[in-house]
Amino acid sequence: MSKTVSSKEKKYNRIIVVLSVTVPIVVAALFGVNLKRLGFDVEPLTFLPPIYASINALTAVLLVAAVVAIKKGNKKAHEQLNTTAIICSVLFLLMYIAYHMTSESTKFGGEGAIKYLYYFILISHILLSIAVIPFVLITFVRAKLGKFAAHKRIAKVTFPLWLYVAISGVIVYVMIAPYYS
Repeated sequence: MSKTVSSKEKKYNRIIVVLSVTVPIVVAALFGVNLKRLGFDVEPLTFLPPIYASINALTAVLLVAAVVAIKKGNKKAHEQLNTTAIICSVLFLLMYIAYHMTSESTKFGGEGAIKYLYYFILISHILLSIAVIPFVLITFVRAKLGKFAAHKRIAKVTFPLWLYVAISGVIVYVMIAPYYS
């Protein structure tokens, strides 16, 4: 197997770096923008949190189904399931941004140990959701380029990280849902 990197792979790698840096910065910047406070007449999109939490749950199911599919040798289903999981993650992110741009952030109201557990899950979810971006993109590109041995190696790291992000997103929603106004 050749260790050289093709021009196509170099191009993809540049795109991965740009997205891995840009997406978290843009999300953080937009998180702080509230259209109502800026004077825009927008309705708060308060109906979105259960939808994007459900999308996170669906992403987790898709990821597990993708692993089952590849273990059964069904590469086509594996690819389709993972592509759908990526689409779900993008949809989640767009809805998350839209919610936070139109609605006030909800404060967690729990006390004691549950509060610390909530913040541990939330912070680990946020940090790993940033870290998983290049892993997902590299794993996807390696499969698209037919570099299946390299794809498989990184997928062993990507899968548990991405699954944790998807599941922890649902847990965060369940824990904070009683405090939505």
